[in-house]
Amino acid sequence: MTVVYAIIVLGILIFVHELGHFLLAKLMGVSVEKFSLGFGPKLFGKKIGETEYLLSAFPLGGYVKMFGEGGFIEGGDVHPATEIDSTLDKDLPLDTLRELTDEEKTRSFAHKPVLARIAIVVAGPTFNLLFAWLIFIILCMMGVPTVTAKIGEALKDKPAARAGVQKGDIITIINNKQITHWEQIAEGVAASKGQPLTLSVKRDGREISFTITPEPRVSKNLFGEKVNGYAIGVASAGEVVTEHYGPLQSVVKGTEQTWKVIDLTFLSLVKMAQRVVPMDSVGGPIMIAKMAGEQASAGASSFLAFMALLSINLGVLNLLPVPVLDGGHLLFYFMELIFRRPVPQKVREYSQQIGMVLLLGLMVLAFYNDIIRYFVTRQG
Repeated sequence: MTVVYAIIVLGILIFVHELGHFLLAKLMGVSVEKFSLGFGPKLFGKKIGETEYLLSAFPLGGYVKMFGEGGFIEGGDVHPATEIDSTLDKDLPLDTLRELTDEEKTRSFAHKPVLARIAIVVAGPTFNLLFAWLIFIILCMMGVPTVTAKIGEALKDKPAARAGVQKGDIITIINNKQITHWEQIAEGVAASKGQPLTLSVKRDGREISFTITPEPRVSKNLFGEKVNGYAIGVASAGEVVTEHYGPLQSVVKGTEQTWKVIDLTFLSLVKMAQRVVPMDSVGGPIMIAKMAGEQASAGASSFLAFMALLSINLGVLNLLPVPVLDGGHLLFYFMELIFRRPVPQKVREYSQQIGMVLLLGLMVLAFYNDIIRYFVTRQG
């Protein structure tokens, strides 16, 4: 079932991504020749209208093939092909070089204004981000598990214990700010910057206030880096409640969560480039399959949250300015806007080759890490 869950997740995310390209192409009047889930040999295909809808052998990508993406001749100049693809799309053959009729030019991707081409390309990653946003909104309405502000332990000889805070107290206010979640406590202590803070707790139905001076603490962040901060010395009781939000509040909360994940994804890429995050943390299809199975076993909410996280990763990675990714095409189009002429065909071709080598290298690294992580290490 693990493989099935992985195929479901990847299939939905690839469909959403390619649907973005497809719908914007149609909106811009571009003829779409093929819409494929997967790449490689065709397993199944059906033509509806002008578009052939395909299911292809390898489910790690997909593509939308638009009319005018292949080379064509106009006024004696050969124009380059342009591929609209997802992270692991294949190279598609160029159309036969020929001069297009005026009618064909109106449906050709390459003849559309550069801003229209940019919109079509950016639509894929944008749909992935919007899809994740929608999932987070739905999850907020379904109910979000939240750790309460109940104290499980006031650590001995730490600021909170010295001030009189006890196990079982529920923190309600820090410096006049209402507290309902455990994570808000860390935020409130950090905001004090080591200065004395006023903390209120509920104990036996009574509200009790304390003045506490946080002490300096060196801890590790999500990326394993040492960071300086402050603490008052309390541990969570681990009490979890499910909070439900109304439609409007869910939109706000869903937007906040989507932005947090987008920001974290970009930050993770920066940390990886800085070698703070080791390259052996990169995961591939085996890791995705395992995580998909685990999250599906944990319940629908966990599975949807995992899908949203993966969708944001797919959207962000596709915006990187690497040839063969959507971001690489956008880079060429922005250069066309600036210099008012298309990037030379040879430059595009060499860039595509370099980008493909980089992408294949990343795939090999991901597969290698998966094998080491799930097979070699376990056997050892």
